[in-house]
Amino acid sequence: MNKAIEYFAGEYDIIVIGAGHAGCEAALASAKMGKKTLILTMSLDAIALLACNPSIGGTGKSHLVKEIDALGGEMGIITDESTIQSRMLNTSKGPAVHSLRVQADKFEYQKKMKYRLENRENLYLKQGEVIEIILEDKKVKGLKTRTGEIYYAKTIIVSTGTYLKGRIFIGELNYEGGPNGFYPSNKLSDNLKDLGFNLKRFKTGTPARINYNSVDLSKTERQDGDDEIIPFSFMNDSLEIDQVPCYLTYTSEETHNIIRDNIERSPMYSGKMESIGPRYCPSIEDKVMRFKDKNRHQVFIEPEGRDTNEMYVQGLSTTFSEDLVLEMFKTVKGLENAKIMRSAYAIEYDCIDPIQLKRSLESREIGNLYFAGQINGTSGYEEAASQGLVAGINASLKLENKEPMILNRSESYIGVLIDDLVTKGTEEPYRMMTSRSEYRLTLRQDNADLRLTEKGYRVGLVTEDRYKKYLKKKEFVEKEINRLKDIKLNPNKKTNEIVKRLGSSELKTSVSLYDFIKRPEIDYDKSKVFDENRQYLPKEIRMQVDIQIKYEGYIKKQNIQIEQFKKLEKKKLSEEIDYEKIHGLRMEARQKLNSIKPESVGQASRISGVSPADINVLLIYLEQMKRKTREEI
Repeated sequence: MNKAIEYFAGEYDIIVIGAGHAGCEAALASAKMGKKTLILTMSLDAIALLACNPSIGGTGKSHLVKEIDALGGEMGIITDESTIQSRMLNTSKGPAVHSLRVQADKFEYQKKMKYRLENRENLYLKQGEVIEIILEDKKVKGLKTRTGEIYYAKTIIVSTGTYLKGRIFIGELNYEGGPNGFYPSNKLSDNLKDLGFNLKRFKTGTPARINYNSVDLSKTERQDGDDEIIPFSFMNDSLEIDQVPCYLTYTSEETHNIIRDNIERSPMYSGKMESIGPRYCPSIEDKVMRFKDKNRHQVFIEPEGRDTNEMYVQGLSTTFSEDLVLEMFKTVKGLENAKIMRSAYAIEYDCIDPIQLKRSLESREIGNLYFAGQINGTSGYEEAASQGLVAGINASLKLENKEPMILNRSESYIGVLIDDLVTKGTEEPYRMMTSRSEYRLTLRQDNADLRLTEKGYRVGLVTEDRYKKYLKKKEFVEKEINRLKDIKLNPNKKTNEIVKRLGSSELKTSVSLYDFIKRPEIDYDKSKVFDENRQYLPKEIRMQVDIQIKYEGYIKKQNIQIEQFKKLEKKKLSEEIDYEKIHGLRMEARQKLNSIKPESVGQASRISGVSPADINVLLIYLEQMKRKTREEI
């Protein structure tokens, strides 16, 4: 008999399926909130695996990490503890698009996250493959594993990453497999389909890893980190570490000729691979075929950790077989003799259509079943971790009979991410970018703690120490801004001589130091020459003061827009509404509204296929319902 013997293995408040970045944040959040939590993973060796690039953050993504940290999550803290290089991107532009990117020691990151999970009260780890979710009356009851364990749970969070029916592609070869050589999960995918979920097929890929000793670094451009490191976690004022360099080189026309001459050997172009990959992280084949006018592309050689010779070849993600990859390397300066330690590959996997979820990340149809991470059609560690945190918080709140924590688009990038997924869906692996937010002037990475720490504290994730630190920072910023408003600069000879030395135009009338800092060529630190009694303030507070002063006018305008946005968000729509019965709505709008069941008029306005005219019909309908209720009373 080739069948596992089933047995009752335990009962939990919350079970998390998968221990990637979504699963780790979900499980830690629920355990911190006092819920007895089990996390089941295909392999304990795959916990918090940085399966692709060993970096955290980057454009748009750093905002998510900062928000995770502000809410009481772990990603920012562990990234700080495993940083080997740190750079602030987009510094030539405004602070709204400044983005922190950290090269992490992938092995140290995993080790520290696993330690957190193993030593967290209320949290239990188990290696096992989930094959079935058990329901009772359209509500979660428990699950089964491949080896026969039956666990009961009040709530389940599915965060399976790229494991569902994973298939690896390397040139002409393809086979069942999970990321980085781990096994795929096949049966759970079928079970989700049986439960009524619409599944999609997405793909992602990763380049080869090469041996450091086989690279001729003299032919590359050294890329060092910033002199002053800005930490990811608001709990850290500074980081003092020995940074490790990365290296930059380029593909050549010869590289591109190899790709063009062998393009039919790529499964993406031969038709063997039909799934959709991330547009913003294309393979080298895609870059060469799509951007024919470019005669070279950047290639970064990045360390995977301090104590390994494995180097990540960013920019040469490919589905070609190893013989062609080696041929390409020979045409790239510095990589002529590169030795491959791990092959490049692409992976196809199943994910759900996220339109089937509420903004709490709970299933619309099955009670107490939540989804987070790449299972929801996203790409990236940061997107996954932020969803995991929200799912863990909301699953816990539901067990306490409390309202879910819904983050709006106007207050966080996490809110933008989730709202985009559940309202619009996604036709390709979703990636966060600053351009996705309408309110990016107010949703900066530097003020994530001022925006979200209060929320994290209210749900029980933010510690007293963190909360006090936040209150202290908020007080310092407010006090300093008010103090600067009281300092006056008079247009005398001595003052104007200093003003000219600072590269600014002379004063004609008296101004406050606050208004003087608004000048483009002046900043808070430069203004110290007029402020002899100024006390030392940490860099993050000085930066916050500077930004709030300089962008005051823009921020005020955006706050007006946010208030208008909130008005529509406050107009709630019941799940019981049958939109087929609302006269005046167009057919497409009726179908979309009945399918998605938006929680507010604001969310309804963002659904593709719902027009402004349809929104007016909804507003009239709500007003009629209000009048009817008043008349009945």
